[in-house]
Parts: sequence; structure tokens; C-alpha cells
Amino acid sequence: MKCHIHRPLAGATAFALMVFAAPAFAEPSGEISSPVVVKGETEFEAIYGRLRGGPDSGEDILRLEASHSVSDRLRLAIRTEIERPPGGPRRLEAVSFEAIYELGRIGGLDVGLYGEYETVLHGADKLEAKLLLERRAGPFDAKLNLIAARPLASGNPLEFGYAASADVEAIGELRLGVAAFGGLGSTDDFLTRADHYVGPVVKTEIEGLGPEIEIEAGYLFALGKAKDDSDGQFRLVVEMEF
Repeated sequence: MKCHIHRPLAGATAFALMVFAAPAFAEPSGEISSPVVVKGETEFEAIYGRLRGGPDSGEDILRLEASHSVSDRLRLAIRTEIERPPGGPRRLEAVSFEAIYELGRIGGLDVGLYGEYETVLHGADKLEAKLLLERRAGPFDAKLNLIAARPLASGNPLEFGYAASADVEAIGELRLGVAAFGGLGSTDDFLTRADHYVGPVVKTEIEGLGPEIEIEAGYLFALGKAKDDSDGQFRLVVEMEF
């Protein structure tokens, strides 16, 4: 059994928000990470997002990730990002190395820390840190990722963002909920007008095929500054657990 950690949550928050890390507006095709680590678990995940409406209509991104939990606290992963601008060719943009460390249960929340080094093929490499929070109560599950990020290039402010979801069991393996991604400004201009995407999601699981397969689909509406570039984004997540 994992021990509960009773350190002040402020310490974990400070770590996550002071690491210099990617332009941290959380992309709507990004991952909403859980802090819970299960020893020996291997996962393969694909996240696809496609923008519609506005000047960025047709732009899409595909993220492919493989991860393995090497202990009951630590999960390591590698991820690739393949992007296609409107009317342009699809190309590999970045390769990332990630780690999640589960801190334990604090005040009824599962808490973890996330670190990522991203090698960018057409720009500056990046570091990213997240504070991962999750609340599970019966059929209800909610996650919040608080993000701090900055490219490894001088002159860039530290930027902040978030990714969040909440869903509840509806019928059998079918879950209904909402997801949200957005920016919280930077050290130069905190809580400024930023990009936000919010919308409904549907989740389900398929069992009996060997690996457990989880599927999530949704549509996120553009809000705030994001409305200048698109109307929203279709989002599809497929995950296989072994």
C-alpha cells in the first residue's frame, strides 16, 4: 500500500510552477495526465486533434506515446508529435521524454509531478512541468493539470496553462463529461486574455480483446483569444493498456 504524504501542497505547487519549461498554453490535442502510477503497467496512446473554422481550419496534430511504470511511483514515457498546417504536408515536429512521479494522497486528492524534455525539430527545445491533481469519488472522476513551461531560449517569459477534465459513469462503461485546455498568461502578463478550448467528451472502454482499450471523443469550442484562429477542435484519444 502506498503511504500518504502529508507535506504541504504548496511545496509541490512551487516545484511545478517554477521549473522553466514549452509555451505552456495547453494545446487541446494534448494529454490530461493522471498522477496515479500502477507498477508494471504499459500504455500506448494516440491523441488526434483537428481544428475547424477560422484561418487555422484543417490544421491537425497527432501525438503518439508509449509509457511504462517502472515502479509504484514512477512512470516514464516517450512521445512523438506529427503536425500538418492547413494545406501543408504532415511532418514530424518533436520528440519528448516524460516522467510522472506520484506523491500520494493529500487532502483527498491524488497528487503527482510531471516533467518533460521536448526536442523540437524546427525550433528551440523545451522543458515543461506540471502539478497533477485527481479526485475520484464513486462514479465521478476529475483531473486538473497546472502547467509551467518555457522554450530553452533566452528572452522568453515563463508561461502558465492548464488542462482539466471531469466525467461521470453514465451507462456501463460509457462516461460523459467535459474537458478544458487553456492559457493562464505568463510572468510578464499573468491571467491575460489567452486561448481556451472547452467542450463535451464521451469516454468508453473495450475489454476482452487482450489489452484494455479506452476511447475518448469530443468537440472543444474555442474561447477567448482562440476564437481569432478557429471555431473549435475535434479531439480523439485511443489508449491501450497492458
